[in-house]
Amino acid sequence: MASVKLLNIDGVEQGELELNEKVFDVLLNETLVHDVVVSLQNAKRQGTHKSKTRREVSGGGQKPFRQKGTGRARQGSIREPHMRGGGSVFGPKPRSYRQAIPIRIRRQALCCVLSECLRQQNLCAITDLTCEAPKTSVMAQMIQKVLPDARKTLLVLSDIDKNILLSTRNIPRVEVRTAADLNALDVLLATKVVVQQEAFAKLEERLT
Repeated sequence: MASVKLLNIDGVEQGELELNEKVFDVLLNETLVHDVVVSLQNAKRQGTHKSKTRREVSGGGQKPFRQKGTGRARQGSIREPHMRGGGSVFGPKPRSYRQAIPIRIRRQALCCVLSECLRQQNLCAITDLTCEAPKTSVMAQMIQKVLPDARKTLLVLSDIDKNILLSTRNIPRVEVRTAADLNALDVLLATKVVVQQEAFAKLEERLT
């Protein structure tokens, strides 16, 4: 049975929390995780890049120089692709980079990275995580107590908590996600993952 350390907001261990093996004890499939991560990265691309073709570049209506007698190769327009300032032949056009990945595969990839994170002891659970008012200093002290050596922290909540979101948005290298929005890329980019105790039930319900 998979288990994770349960800490309070002061970083004191409160025991262990039993986890579902189908979610947190899955063998790592690197190819599957790679495909899902590439699709997630591509989904972030705007795809608004565009270069002008020969017909879209302004100018070029007049022949640059006469046909014969100059010793140069004949040219019909200064906007030809091989001319300086001319149009592009196979330049980028607006497009969507999204890749269709089945939901089952995305969930399996998330299980793989969560399980690997747990095996490497980079995953912990936290109890009594509440914030009565938006206060960055309080949240920063809590993260420092729980994870004093973390370079980049991912905080996973059971539901959207406006006070926690406002308290963490100015803390560098700290990201907040809910159990419903968590994906494999979020986990891979973090060095330490802190999951709210109530969020484990929602993760297991979502991924099983």
